[in-house]
Amino acid sequence: MKDPITVSITGAAGNIGYALLFRIASGSVFGPDQPVNLNLIEIEPALPALQGVVMELDDCAFPLLNEITATADLNEGFKDADWALLVGSVPRKAGMERNDLLGINGKIFTGQGQAIAANAKSSCRTLVVGNPCNTNCLIAMSNAAGLPKNQFFAMTRLDENRAKSQLAAKAGVHSSQVTNLCIWGNHSATQYPDFTNAKIDGKPVTEVITDIDWLKGEFISTVQQRGAAIIKARGASSAASAANAALDTVVSLINPTPEGDWHSVAVCSDGSYGIEAGIMASMPIRTNADGTWEVVQGVPVDEFSQEKIDATIAELVEERDAVKDLIPG
Repeated sequence: MKDPITVSITGAAGNIGYALLFRIASGSVFGPDQPVNLNLIEIEPALPALQGVVMELDDCAFPLLNEITATADLNEGFKDADWALLVGSVPRKAGMERNDLLGINGKIFTGQGQAIAANAKSSCRTLVVGNPCNTNCLIAMSNAAGLPKNQFFAMTRLDENRAKSQLAAKAGVHSSQVTNLCIWGNHSATQYPDFTNAKIDGKPVTEVITDIDWLKGEFISTVQQRGAAIIKARGASSAASAANAALDTVVSLINPTPEGDWHSVAVCSDGSYGIEAGIMASMPIRTNADGTWEVVQGVPVDEFSQEKIDATIAELVEERDAVKDLIPG
């Protein structure tokens, strides 16, 4: 058996946290020979519910679950973390503007970034799920003094999974046959699911799906608005699919990407593809055999795609400017 790794999860008693904890504890994320310690973090009013989650984890008797810590203290919660999954955030309520949400959550992620830097391992990797996740991640990263920027990620895998399922359904194939699907930009209604470089069974999507109007119109809007459609249908936001995508992201970041393919996650831009450096933008990412990752270079961007990318990057710049007082330096 390997030494246990520690995974810290905020919002652990919430719907998304509840949906992902048991898969981590079972070994389906980090492997069947990797013991895990779970540091479960919640706000004080949710601690009783969190205790119920701990009881359920105990009752599963997972062979790989080594230790559980349940706490509202960030210092204790992020202690010795190898991974930090920042799931908890204040949801957008009726009448609340996006900038209001950024301001409220920004203060939360300021403290979490500081606590990660002070208590987690220097190699800790942080994935932000709580929305608006790109800019929340930017705030956490900017306040995690001393930690490398390349250890911070924001989730756009849910959008990638949604896009793949839409293309597969249109083509009448299984979603596993869809590859090279990149989400560009922000996890918001401006995101761009790039069909122009995607493949179905190794063939360009545009050869398999010849309805270009659908690809440029309904396909993109369906992916962009999928979260709202789920809320309308079930009266609550997507939780299980978001949890699944968060774990997909972790798996893709710790395992080599299949040859020739890529996956989507927001990272701190280095200026690739003309995207302003320093913002958290989703791009095509490849994980190497040694566990490092890189932005896939040379992906063609046509005029239609560039227009869509420019729009989503403009939104990210606007979000960054709205929280500049929370970004040191």
